[in-house]
Amino acid sequence: MTDIGKAGHFTMGDLGVTRLGYGAMRLSGPGIFGPPKDRAGALAVLRAALEAGVDHIDTSDFYGPFVTNELIREALHPYPKDLVIVTKIGCRRGTDGSWNKAFSAEELTRQVHENREHLGIDALDVVNMRIMFGDHEPTEGSIEAPLTALAELQRQGLVRHIGLSNVTAKQVAQGRSIAPIVCVQNLYNVAHRQDDAMIDDLASAGIAYVPFFPLGGFTPLQSTTLSDVAAQLKATPIQVALAWLLQRSPNILLIPGTSSVAHLQENLAAAELKLSSDVVAVLDKIAA
Repeated sequence: MTDIGKAGHFTMGDLGVTRLGYGAMRLSGPGIFGPPKDRAGALAVLRAALEAGVDHIDTSDFYGPFVTNELIREALHPYPKDLVIVTKIGCRRGTDGSWNKAFSAEELTRQVHENREHLGIDALDVVNMRIMFGDHEPTEGSIEAPLTALAELQRQGLVRHIGLSNVTAKQVAQGRSIAPIVCVQNLYNVAHRQDDAMIDDLASAGIAYVPFFPLGGFTPLQSTTLSDVAAQLKATPIQVALAWLLQRSPNILLIPGTSSVAHLQENLAAAELKLSSDVVAVLDKIAA
């Protein structure tokens, strides 16, 4: 069995986690909407993740909506004491599957309570507030009002730690002036490196950076260089892409998602793949 502890560990606030976790988004239906085609298979993936040593799961009530949190509760509740569940708020799904921002204090409060209810827990470990000023890319704008509302929920004991998602460096700075921020979750991978400077700044501050779409997301990474390196190392392109992220910076936490136990095991095997400096230099050229 893969020793995912070789990926290293990091602490968000007072919550220590293994750097290689699991993202539950893909357990919902097509378009991240509706139930999974194979409910038993989805439950099996969650249980297999914990059996493999995963202690950090990323989820949200707007996956489905409500689907992934209900699956997590069914598969894993009562939760192991060391399991950290990170969720997101700031969005509500339309009946047509659309992604709609939900930023008012009332909406954020309702989302926190819904996530607590569907997960079956009194307080949420970490809540990422997803910012949606633009379509799906970080867009400048003040986050003071929604983050202040979330900080109030933290003071009430409903949220232990706060993170930010889909944000600019300016918004991270503003957020840190309002409440302690333990993680930032943005788009980043070996081919999309717009947050290089942010990652280094967060590392200096002891704040986790959690790349979503580490394998390209809805548009999987396509790179001859990545494939060639994988063939040389007798690994898969997925494993190489994840290993590159683990070596990019010690504050990077990974949450690759899948609905397949076999793909889960493939992802987790990246913990044991070490890349030489020469290989890293080759991979670094992909973004260019």
